[in-house]
Amino acid sequence: VHTTDFPGNYHGYEDAWDQRRFEEAFRVDVIREEGDSLEFDMVGIDAAIANAFRRILLAEVPTMAVEKVFVYNNTSIVQDEILAHRLGLIPIRADPRLFEYRNQGDQEGTEIDTLQFQLKIKCSRNPQAAKESSDPDELYFNHKVYSKHMTWVPLGNQTDLFPDADFRPVHDDILIALLRPGQEIDVLMHCVKGIGKDHAKFSPVATASYRLLPDITLLKPIEDEAAETLQKCFSPGVIEIQNIKGKKVARVANARLDTFSREVFRHEGLKNFVRLARVRNHYIFSVESTGILPPDVLVSEAIKILMGKCQRFLNELDSVPME
Repeated sequence: VHTTDFPGNYHGYEDAWDQRRFEEAFRVDVIREEGDSLEFDMVGIDAAIANAFRRILLAEVPTMAVEKVFVYNNTSIVQDEILAHRLGLIPIRADPRLFEYRNQGDQEGTEIDTLQFQLKIKCSRNPQAAKESSDPDELYFNHKVYSKHMTWVPLGNQTDLFPDADFRPVHDDILIALLRPGQEIDVLMHCVKGIGKDHAKFSPVATASYRLLPDITLLKPIEDEAAETLQKCFSPGVIEIQNIKGKKVARVANARLDTFSREVFRHEGLKNFVRLARVRNHYIFSVESTGILPPDVLVSEAIKILMGKCQRFLNELDSVPME
């Protein structure tokens, strides 16, 4: 994987469908990584491989999520089923590579396949609140139940297995329920390892998408007012205007910023002098993690899964007797 400062100038290609582009060596260029977001380019692959990679990110990279909710007491207005559903969708910061899949049919979890969380909270009145106040934040204690109230309860010898672990929800401010004085929630949760193909709560990404690299070619010099009109037809940063010998001349500055609108074809004086295409084997991927794992780790795990699928397929081919 190569980390590069993207040059942002692809208008030199003469033909977006040029077969020579398929002869490039496969490479991955990391363009931008900020927090839970990652943008990178995959160059030299087929559309089927790009889509397989996207689907693996969505549905086959494992995570830990709440699978079972044991309700000991729930006097809130949120029904038990809805409460369990909301808890299941809270992303849990726990590396799934540290755990095994729970065997089908197992009722009791063990330290190698289950994480246990407890949510126990009760709402009460604030005796110090002003009588004329109508603000629930002043009148009540614990009237808002947040994900930060979920606490990890080690199973078996997990304290020794994970001495430095910080298992908790990814975000502390996810609102679970609202309570009023006397109402309480007391539940125990079991988190297990799973994949998005089985349930969306296990999906490790908020979004995972790709698009082909735009290719914009100016077929003739476009100058002065026409250059300014052309610049307005594209997203900011795609077209820049240079001053050459006293004339304003348009050039393609960064084609990857283009959103592929067709605004330019509404102008009779421009539509025949601009060619829009896409680089057929250059894919721009955008991955946004839910925070369970960093996006670069998710990409690495997805590549490993894809390699494993390819290896299994090759092994099956080798096992088939040739006639």
